[in-house]
Amino acid sequence: MNDSNLSDNSFLKGWLALSPLLVFLAFYLVFSLLTNDFYSVPITVAFMVASAYSLCLLRGMSLDERIKVYSKGAAHSRLLMMVWIFILAGAFAHSARQMGAIQATVDLCLWALPSQLLLAGLFLAACFISLSVGTSVGTIVALVPIATGIAGEIPQLSVPFVVAVVVGGAYFGDNLSFISDTTIVATQTQGCRMSDKFRLNARIVVPAALVVLVFYVLVGRDVQIVRAAPSVDWLLVVPYLIVLLTALLGMNVMMVLTLGIFSTGIIGMARGSYRFYEWLTAMGEGILGMGELIIVTLMAAGLVGVIRRLGGIDFILHALTRRISGKRGAELSIAGLVVFTNFCTANNTIAILTVGDLAKDISQRFGIDPRRSASILDTFSCFAQGIIPYGAQMLMAGSLAMVNPIEIIPYLYYPFVMGLFMLGAILLRYPRKYM
Repeated sequence: MNDSNLSDNSFLKGWLALSPLLVFLAFYLVFSLLTNDFYSVPITVAFMVASAYSLCLLRGMSLDERIKVYSKGAAHSRLLMMVWIFILAGAFAHSARQMGAIQATVDLCLWALPSQLLLAGLFLAACFISLSVGTSVGTIVALVPIATGIAGEIPQLSVPFVVAVVVGGAYFGDNLSFISDTTIVATQTQGCRMSDKFRLNARIVVPAALVVLVFYVLVGRDVQIVRAAPSVDWLLVVPYLIVLLTALLGMNVMMVLTLGIFSTGIIGMARGSYRFYEWLTAMGEGILGMGELIIVTLMAAGLVGVIRRLGGIDFILHALTRRISGKRGAELSIAGLVVFTNFCTANNTIAILTVGDLAKDISQRFGIDPRRSASILDTFSCFAQGIIPYGAQMLMAGSLAMVNPIEIIPYLYYPFVMGLFMLGAILLRYPRKYM
């Protein structure tokens, strides 16, 4: 067999290994587009079909062995930690809703901000909180219920639009925060200091955030609240204040949510919003409401485990790096690597971990500053995470707002603008000099 045939076989095997992801996208997106209804095909069913197909690709193994490969992918410690966060977030969000905390917090926002600045205020709040706590998921848990409530007071704007304001701002901190997983992993794999990466990264993404902020200010000029000025029940706002303040102090997100849950119980029972068993029922309903999100997260991770076992991840890493020429090409290949890997893994931190060493090799070979490669990895991973409907952030936002994640994506202006600014920085070689 000649080299050409070997190359063709490798190419076919590589795409076959990636085909479970293509089956998922085809089944979910194609049928949804044909019916013009993204609720017509449950995302859980799409993942089930793709998962069953992926098991068929594991040849030479018994069914039990194939299921073990799939289950190992779903049993990643970081993933299971996310599942616990989803459970606590569901319990907190629903118990807070039942006691009236969300409506009280919405009333506070309406009282504190002119209606024309509500959108800009939500975006700034999401940027600030995510930058402080270093987690987009934590920011989404705290602010999306509030954004959903505010959307109910703004007839000109849809719920997905207002929710997207918060989700977009959440990616700002996920990209820049010193305590963000993506920042830590990107700087560690590339061998640079977080402060140096922050200064370089900020010169590119802060202008992007300002552009989006100005847009929200302009859109907000036409926003009018249709009801009279609300009165604020300050005690009912306390659970959200506890969540926000403890998160800003750097407390672990699971402890933050646990404190939030207990505060809803104590204050809710003290105010007569519900009795003890009604509080437990509210928590149980919130946890059950996260069921689809947890199932999708586990199935997506299992699918990635099979793709990795088949060699799909290694294939795409090789395909995107074999024809690099010059610094621009090298930087674009790093961007392409992390974006595609993020599409496969649905987790920006894992995507950076997967391609980090290879990105460092490319950087050293073509003389790319480690701060630059770390910024590219972090920014493009957040961009990719912001445009996939099956990432944890989008699934969480959709679950809390009770909308399909697909409906939020067209309004996610910040991730798209951030990606464009970073792409422009690569093509224009900006900045020329690093601080």
